[in-house]
Order: sequence, then C-alpha cells, then structure tokens
Amino acid sequence: MKNVRLIGLTAVLMLLFAGCGKKGSVTSSDTPPVPSAKGSLLVVSGSENKSLEPIIQEFARRNGINVAITYMGSVDIGQELAKGKGCQFDAVWPASSLWIDVFDGSKIAKYSESIMRTPVVFAVKKSVAQNLGWIGSDVKVMDILKAAEARKLRFAMTSATQSNSGASAYLGFLTAFAGSPEVLTSEHLKNENVRVLIKKFLGQVNRSSGSSGFLKDLMIERYDLLDAMVNYEAMVIEANQALVAQGKEPLYAIYPVDGLTIADSPLAYVDKGDAAKEKAFKQLQQYLLSPDVQHQIEALGRRTGLVGMGTRSADTKVFNPDWGVDVNRMISPIRMPSGPVIREALELYQIAFRKPSCTVFVLDFSGSMRGKGEEQLKDAMRTLLTPAISSRYLLQPSPDDVAVVLPYSDEVVAKWTAQGNDPKVLDDLLAKVEGQEPMSGTYTHKALLQALSIAKPYAATGKYHTSIILMSDGEATDSLAEFFLTIDRDRIGRDIPIYTILFGEAKEHDMKDLANGMSGKMFDGRKDVARAFREAKGYN
Repeated sequence: MKNVRLIGLTAVLMLLFAGCGKKGSVTSSDTPPVPSAKGSLLVVSGSENKSLEPIIQEFARRNGINVAITYMGSVDIGQELAKGKGCQFDAVWPASSLWIDVFDGSKIAKYSESIMRTPVVFAVKKSVAQNLGWIGSDVKVMDILKAAEARKLRFAMTSATQSNSGASAYLGFLTAFAGSPEVLTSEHLKNENVRVLIKKFLGQVNRSSGSSGFLKDLMIERYDLLDAMVNYEAMVIEANQALVAQGKEPLYAIYPVDGLTIADSPLAYVDKGDAAKEKAFKQLQQYLLSPDVQHQIEALGRRTGLVGMGTRSADTKVFNPDWGVDVNRMISPIRMPSGPVIREALELYQIAFRKPSCTVFVLDFSGSMRGKGEEQLKDAMRTLLTPAISSRYLLQPSPDDVAVVLPYSDEVVAKWTAQGNDPKVLDDLLAKVEGQEPMSGTYTHKALLQALSIAKPYAATGKYHTSIILMSDGEATDSLAEFFLTIDRDRIGRDIPIYTILFGEAKEHDMKDLANGMSGKMFDGRKDVARAFREAKGYN
C-alpha cells in the first residue's frame, strides 16, 4: 500500500544478469501507477497473481520491457474497464472472465486469453472432512449447508461483490440451489426456494473477506477459529504448504459436484490505439502461454492446458492427493450466466442475500485532521452513504445492515446509528458526519474500546458480520500496548476485526500493528482515500 516500488528481487536480478542482453524491470503496487511509470506496460491484476511476479521479472529482463503491476480487487478492475479508453491501464488480468463480461460495456478489452485455471473449492480441515464422511465422496452444496447449520463446521468466504472467489462460488451455489440448470437465468434468481436457500447458506458464513489472499492468510493465522474456507485450489495449496511447515493439520479440498466453478485468469489488452503497447502486451501474453512458462506456473499450484493436466505433469508434492487435490478428477464446472444475470445476482447478493453487516466507524476528528484529512474522511463516508456511489461499487447497504458512527478526539463526542438502507436515514447520518468539526486530542484507543463494547452484542448474536473501521492519521495520544492489555484483561476479545485507514503523516507502524493484532488489515488512504475505504468496507 505504498507508492509504486521496485520489488527487491528486481535489483538482484539486474545485477546477476548485467550484460546479458536487454534490461527491463518490474514494479508492483497496491495503488494506481504513478506518472514515472509512463513508459511501462501497465497491468492491473488480482492479488492472487502476486506469486507469479518472478516469472514476469524474467520476461522483463529478457525483452527489455518495463512492466508495472497494480493489484486491485475484482470490482475495481471492472470499474477500470468500464471507463473505456479512459482506463489508465494497458492490460487487465482479473481472476475470471466474468468481470470483463460484466463491466466491459465498450468492448475495450482485446486478445483475452486464459493464462491458467484454478477451481474454486470448499477446503475443510481434513479431520472435519473425515467426520463428515466427505473423504473420497461426492459432496453437494446442500451437504455443506446442512453441515454448517448443524454447527459441524465454521467457514469463511470472500465477498461475492468484491472478490472473484466469492463471486464464482456464489454463482455456483445459486446454480446448485436452482437445480443445476444448463445456465442460471434471471427467472432462477426470482425463485423463492432459491432465495431462501442462498440466504441460509450465506447466513452461515462465519467470517467475510475482501480478497482471496487475505482469506488464505487469515485461515493460517486464525487457524483455531475456523474449520474451512471457500477459496481457489491454488490458495488452498499455498495455505497447506504453510500449515504443514507449522506442523498443523492441512485442509482437504472438496469439489462440489453441483456447484463447481473455475477461475480462468484471462489476460486482456486494453486497446487505446498504441501500437508499441500492443506489441509489448502480445509478447508478454505469448511468453506466459509458452510451454516452459506454463510448466513454471503449474509448479506454483495453477492448472494449465485445456482442462487441467494429467498425471505425467502434475507434481504430487504440489497437487497433493492427501490434501484432496485431484488432477485426474473429471471437472464439470457450471456454465457461467450472461453478464446481465451476473450483475443482477451480485446486486441481489449485496442488498438481499448476504449476511447483514454491523460496522462501527471510528472517525478521527482531532486537530491534526483539520483540512485535507477531514475532507478525505468525509469523502469516504459519502462513498458509503450516497446510494448512487455505493451502488456503483456494489457496496450498498441491505435493509438489515447496521452502521454506527463514533466521531472522537479526546473522547467520543457522539454516537450515530443508522439501521437499513433508507436513503433519508443515510442522508441524515451523512449530514451529521459532514457537520462535525475537528477538535483537540487523539484518544484513539479509548474510542476503540467503546466501539468494541458497541459491536460485541451484535457479534454475539451470530447474525452479523461485525467489524470496526478506524479512519485516522494515527497520531494517538494513548497507548496501543495498553489497549491490547485492556482487551485481553477484560476479555473483550480479538474476534471483532479492526480495519484501519491511513491519512496524512500517519504513524503507519502503529496503525498496521493495530489491524494485524485485531485480525484486520491496514489500508492506505493517503493517495486515494475513497478506494481505501471501499476496500475496507468490502471486508464486511
């Protein structure tokens, strides 16, 4: 979440290969490219491709082409495509073609080719899968729902409106509940039985996430709190490699027979009439599809070839049968619905089907926030509380959502609560936020303790995804260490995640430690606060 930066390995590679032909470089970032990257091939990618960076580095070195990679969520990639020729990138590399289908209204994307594939699986701790009788058996989506309702497993899943793994799985589950039709249609989405079942399923999700990579890390770090996750087969392989190294039980991959989906990882050119860019793109695409590089990609846990790979090429240390990873299994994924149906399904997920969220917004109105920081904070809140903006990013609240806003300085000065998605209620809440003036003092952790006391009863019901979003410059007067001591002593618990959004000359270290200590994530709002806010809210 910093400015575009050189990957450490790049410098090493440049030294190792000095004098060996042309030189190129790779930069990567979680924020849009800066003007200095103007001469580069600008690629926007899903975060699941970060492990492929060494392969891109080798391409850059061999061809003397600078490649700048920006990592974004699926919706943000789609929003870039929706800009048409105004898209700031030269190529898009989402996890699935569905995001191109939904957002590329002007048909700006060309030469789209699937670079690799990975099924979206339901990965369960092996002992849990054994107890459920799922080892070596065909498992249906209804079997997963019944096990969750019987409290036999606790699972996590990414948001269907923010992450491709969540969207793909969600469409697969809808298809299964609709009776496995040839293709899901708008009529199926109106079927009452389908609606009841999908709400029940999503209501069982114990933890939501805005990205597949974060979910994988969460499964590893909060291993005792979860039994399973919905994620890519490739992410399950990476998780198991880490779990086994820690001496922990691995996850077992379940491929739902009636709701399986595959992420096809398409790389597409954004045509803006630049012949040099187009040539560089084709070189990159051809390189990634070459046999040697496809073999390297396969070694990282991605499937290659038309329908996967056979036993000769599959490394069982990577595609480990003991983890339920079966490359010889006949894969019959669902047929993806049309773009309009996908869009309708995603909107229904956000406003009707998903588990409601309770979010406590802790807003820093200390003196150091006066001016730019104050305006950025208010802009971020407009993103959520203005229906025309929130719907654009598939972040609109549902009728059952709860938003609590705590403005603070040396103490919390107000508590504003909005239930549901009535535009008037949201307008009233936004007016209160916009009318708040900065004060003095920054007792951040005191405010967070109050936020936890508000969020905890909602979390205890099991009916909400509950989280806290702190928006601050991080210049806290009180102690972070004391905050952690207090919540541990009073058993307030660390089961409610805290997400932090950075402003101005923020104390990045403290804000990051706070988020990490509360199983959350830090987002950098210093360059694009609205985007940072959208990402943070996407985790709930």
